[in-house]
Amino acid sequence: MNVFRTLRLALMMFVQFFIWGSWATTLSNYMNTADVSMGGYIPLAFSFGPIACIVAPFFVGMVADRFFNTEKVLAVLFLLAGIAMVFMPAVAGTPFFLILLAVHTLCYFPTLGLTSSLAFHHIENQEKEFPVIRVFGTIGWIVTGLVISWVLAADGSPTPMYLGGGASLLLGLYCFTLPRTPPPSRGERTSWRQISGLDALKQVRSKPLIVLLISATLAYIGFGTYFPYAPVYLADAGIEKVAGTMTYGQMSEIFFMLMIPFFFRRLGVKWMLFIGIAAWFVRFGLFAGAAVDGVYWMILFGILIHGLCYDFFFVTAQIYVDKKTPPAIRGQIQGLLVLLTFGLGMFLGAQISGFVVQSVSGADVLASAEHWRSFWGIFAAAMLVFSAFFFLMFNDKVDTEDAAPAA
Repeated sequence: MNVFRTLRLALMMFVQFFIWGSWATTLSNYMNTADVSMGGYIPLAFSFGPIACIVAPFFVGMVADRFFNTEKVLAVLFLLAGIAMVFMPAVAGTPFFLILLAVHTLCYFPTLGLTSSLAFHHIENQEKEFPVIRVFGTIGWIVTGLVISWVLAADGSPTPMYLGGGASLLLGLYCFTLPRTPPPSRGERTSWRQISGLDALKQVRSKPLIVLLISATLAYIGFGTYFPYAPVYLADAGIEKVAGTMTYGQMSEIFFMLMIPFFFRRLGVKWMLFIGIAAWFVRFGLFAGAAVDGVYWMILFGILIHGLCYDFFFVTAQIYVDKKTPPAIRGQIQGLLVLLTFGLGMFLGAQISGFVVQSVSGADVLASAEHWRSFWGIFAAAMLVFSAFFFLMFNDKVDTEDAAPAA
């Protein structure tokens, strides 16, 4: 392992997720403040990211993989994303705020795949080196939350956007110094059906895989609900350091990520995936139960099981896809998994959660503890149905001895 190269790539990952973490847990409360008064647009604001995730595979497949060096594409995207975010506070309360947010997300989210591909291009042992590099992204998310809440006391203020935008500008300049990474598919012709994974899916014809992809889309409705409204819920529950408190979820993510090989060998793929979906039912049930009485330990526990919600489902699903698809189409199916989860699933979550808010409260905000209990209760019931669907319909297994090291 080249330590200097690893540190350079780890710094890239650290700042990239520092940017995302700066606004993901603070934007809702900022939009909900009296000065901005854009709480009714929270579902729309949190739909831009999923839309960008749907567009990203096509952008990467059609442009970054064929025409320009990856490090240069990253540099331009981060610079544009940073400029958009830095100017967002100046137009808060106007439609231009949402336009700039859309520009930021459309530039930022394609970088999630590009940084991984750049890292893979320059490391020799992917299984050993990439987890070390990628974990710095989670650390970056944690650090930005702690800085915003505990150092700057800036929850609900425009400061996180200046912080994230500034970090994006610095990372854009830094990307120009990264190792040269030429486009891997220069000159090749590829259709949108190949990039989306639909052509590859036709070759698989596997019922368990189809059930997994459907369940993954449903599970990520939870993500599309959690990030827009959990910060507002925590603030209404009297928690002042919202961004810092929500980083406990990313801390647990590191722990559960490291424990995946252990649990995989003992539980198997079906139980791992089932626990990952069912954890969302537990999380939303805890939030609903704590809504009226404000029981802090229930809220905290609901945050702490984030590692189960993410690692046990999404990472396990990636392992399953890796073991159950032919090498020739494996990358396309992995891309389809990302499109259905971070794209379609989270988009549905953001839109449905906004509709539920209107149905429960008759307004753009949830104004009482009873409203919050009904809101989280509805999504807890939905996740219970989704987990039952998966458990009854999914019937397959992988070789745990082979799959566990891949985690």
